[in-house]
Amino acid sequence: MRDSADAQAANSQDAPSQSADVRSTHRDPARGSARGSVRASERALAPDLGRGAMLLLIVLSNTAFHLWAAKHGPSGWHPIDGSIADRVVQFAMITMLDLRAYPLFAFLFGYGMMRLYMRQTEAGASERAGVALLRRRSLLLLAFGFVHAALLLAGDIIGAYGLGSLILGWLFLRRRQRTLLVWSGVAATILVLTALPAFTALATGDLGSIGTPATEPSTVAYAAGEADPIAAAETRLVTWAFVTIAGGLLAFGTHAVMLLGFWAARQRILEEPHRHLRLLGWTAAVGVAIGWSGGLLPALAHVNLVDVPPNAVGEEGALSQLQEVTGVAGGLGYVALFALLAHWLSSRRRGEQSVAVQAVAAVGKRSMSCYIAHSLLFSPVLAAWGLGLGAMMGSASMAAFAFGVWLITAAGAYALERAGRPGPAEALLRRLLYGRALPRQEGGQQRANT
Repeated sequence: MRDSADAQAANSQDAPSQSADVRSTHRDPARGSARGSVRASERALAPDLGRGAMLLLIVLSNTAFHLWAAKHGPSGWHPIDGSIADRVVQFAMITMLDLRAYPLFAFLFGYGMMRLYMRQTEAGASERAGVALLRRRSLLLLAFGFVHAALLLAGDIIGAYGLGSLILGWLFLRRRQRTLLVWSGVAATILVLTALPAFTALATGDLGSIGTPATEPSTVAYAAGEADPIAAAETRLVTWAFVTIAGGLLAFGTHAVMLLGFWAARQRILEEPHRHLRLLGWTAAVGVAIGWSGGLLPALAHVNLVDVPPNAVGEEGALSQLQEVTGVAGGLGYVALFALLAHWLSSRRRGEQSVAVQAVAAVGKRSMSCYIAHSLLFSPVLAAWGLGLGAMMGSASMAAFAFGVWLITAAGAYALERAGRPGPAEALLRRLLYGRALPRQEGGQQRANT
């Protein structure tokens, strides 16, 4: 059932503000878009701050892909050797980052999709034209992801979210709020049901009853240790195809969170966090607690503080599934935390305008450019087909390197923000999506992500 009266009621408070920098709001009959991308005057701090911080979490969680010379255990992911500092970093990442950053991204991605659709329909585009615009965007993201994987990173998530948004956008962009919540619950239920054997194993203490230990480290699938650049590209594309199909079609946790993002966008939860403080507070407290609790036992097992069978931490093992299911709650908790932080900063105008906050938000506005820039600074330096420096690093030094890479991209994004320029990937995507060059804004304000 389509979302006519319900959507109008939800969106009536969401009319886009009009400002002098509106120079791309005319209708484009050839492409069906009623306006261009979001204007500076329409931006909210919370989504940009969340995306900027999310990029730091993702670049840290991707560090394990590049430790190709380290010794790996039955999980196949983090090394099992290293110094005390390495073990501390591994413990923190498994508890707080692994399978927790991507649900955060999925929510923000879904939120942005719905806001883009709403801006188009409120500017005069038909619902069908709005969906068609999002469909073109999803196909473009698939193409961006393919190129990213072919050249740099097998674990690209642009393609997976492009495929997921292609399907969910077609099915749910015009649905009612209640429908979005029901189907989000259905997807979450399917995720929990698929993990029932894991919960049974945990309840009975028979942790070795399901799952299989990894036969090779994950770095092999990501071609980090492959010296031949052509062979590495072939391996990356095979892995990318699997990640894209599995993440776009079968990742029920991602679907559940993305649909919640659709719902939350209509409620303007991130634009108006002051109206939803109780919801955000409970989501942050419960979500983070569940997320960290679900990662605690796998982290303890990894650093040998608890003894578990190798099957438990291997693929489809009980602890691996526990980590995945609780990661959905953890990602939502992080979203709520960033929204609360944005509300606190907004209530203290000087804090909102600090250079650090502006830099993180600038990364969020250029999230795809910064995400690809991370790979440009990582892969050729660390992989065996490049300089091969990943063989000389441990988990701690790799995390420090990742943080440095994020700081470099934050400095670049801040410089672009001051110059009033978008990120190169965002500029290209908008050019392909809207079919015309978008004029530069005045006063150092940058057009936002599409």
